[in-house]
Amino acid sequence: MPSFAHPVVLLLLLLVPPLLWRWRRWGRARLRFSDTGLVADLPRGRSDRALRGGLWLRGSGLACLVLALAGPRWPDSGTRLPTEGIAIAIVVDVSASMNERDFLWQDEMMTRLEGVKKVFRLFVAGGEGPGGEKLLPRPQDLISLVTFGTRPETACPLTLDHAALLTTLDAEEPRTLATEATTNPGDAIAWALVGLQKAPTRRKVLIFLTDGESNVPPPAVTPRQSAQLAGNLGIPIYAIGAGPEFDDAVKDDRGDSAKARKTMEEMARISKGLAFHATDGQALAGACAQIDELERTRIISFQYRHFHEGFTWFAVLALVSWLAILGLENTRWRRVP
Repeated sequence: MPSFAHPVVLLLLLLVPPLLWRWRRWGRARLRFSDTGLVADLPRGRSDRALRGGLWLRGSGLACLVLALAGPRWPDSGTRLPTEGIAIAIVVDVSASMNERDFLWQDEMMTRLEGVKKVFRLFVAGGEGPGGEKLLPRPQDLISLVTFGTRPETACPLTLDHAALLTTLDAEEPRTLATEATTNPGDAIAWALVGLQKAPTRRKVLIFLTDGESNVPPPAVTPRQSAQLAGNLGIPIYAIGAGPEFDDAVKDDRGDSAKARKTMEEMARISKGLAFHATDGQALAGACAQIDELERTRIISFQYRHFHEGFTWFAVLALVSWLAILGLENTRWRRVP
């Protein structure tokens, strides 16, 4: 797509109409007559044609000069810049249980979803975790965000614009309506895999975070079925269980907790990924720090090494316009006196 190296210069185009108006007002020759009746006897000549032609040529010349200074260019599609990165789909549980205020982050209690937002901001933009974990930014990674409660939604498709991605993540809230508040991880993972398939990368990864077991009835895809699909596609799932449900001290006393842990571990095993269990911010940041060390492969970003420059063409058109003005106004459009 054509673009400009210095687009701010295009603001000078706003000066073209007033300059033409000034030339039209003050650039016309005048003769004084003692009797206005004499004017009717004078030949009309080419004044109207010269005036309109002069305005058109001056306007074209000025516009072409401004366009040339703005640096018009279009990319050479054969010189896309290869960058290092992977494609990552982040799948986040936003069911009603994520609104529980029992997640510890640096001595502060917050909702589970608020804790997830903090750690994924670190994962994407880099920074230091609550336990001193150092995470580097991942500016070359294509990252998408899929949220799910009862149904999955693509909150942000695969993008290199991580600022927009994080803004979208910050705006997410737990689903509170009864028809949206349940947990449906199987459909969410399958949905995210469809988006990952469009990525132009060899390496594709899915990071899945939830705080509990699936609680939707069939015909929803089960977590194990979605993990098998990921395994068939060669996409590892990094499953993270976040919240008190995954505390080792309670897993034997609560059947749902033990079942959720087992499901997460099976999903990771089937897809050749890893499973993590995080009960607070430090553990969650530590899990993301391990995932942050994933292999990076080459992707093709929409940046280009070479551009075809259009400066010369517009500069030549501006020069031709002004040479035409000089030639015509000294010959056919010459003003007297």
